[in-house]
Amino acid sequence: MTEAPKQLNNTKVLVGISGGIAAYKAADLASKLTAAGAVVRTIMTENACKLVTPVTLEAVTGQPVYTSLWTRPEDFKIGHIQIADWADAVAVAPATANIIAKVATGICDDLLSTTLCACWNKPVLLAPAMNSNMWANPIVQRNMAIITDQLKFNIIGPESGRLACGTTGIGRMAEPADILEAIMRLL
Repeated sequence: MTEAPKQLNNTKVLVGISGGIAAYKAADLASKLTAAGAVVRTIMTENACKLVTPVTLEAVTGQPVYTSLWTRPEDFKIGHIQIADWADAVAVAPATANIIAKVATGICDDLLSTTLCACWNKPVLLAPAMNSNMWANPIVQRNMAIITDQLKFNIIGPESGRLACGTTGIGRMAEPADILEAIMRLL
């Protein structure tokens, strides 16, 4: 049996994972990107690490996971600017209201927000995920407008469906297969 061609052959994709319950889907996304031939590096926020372990992402990507500006995996010899320079494209999945606000206002207080600040001139895809009341908040919508209009970041979702709180509404993160397709279109 022959292997399918790798659509993202050696494309360098940085996956940012912020601390929403949809973080569990990020492992599937990273796996799909790797299977498509991409070299995937991951940055996880402190809160994301409470939901999914870095070991999970290391296992599906074969790459170290970066979790802090201050502590580094043993083979991590580069800083946030080098990570930004390394990437051909960046995807943040899930993109919580918190990371969206940080990006929109230029707050750089962790590795993910700091790296995203340096990626404004690259293809960046955000996959928002949050409660529908949070998504509808005028401040979140203002932040999204800044991100799309001024930074020219791309957005996929959120989708409507069952949310973590048990209600139904808009706020579900797009499915990993759809995010993969969106990344391929960006490149």
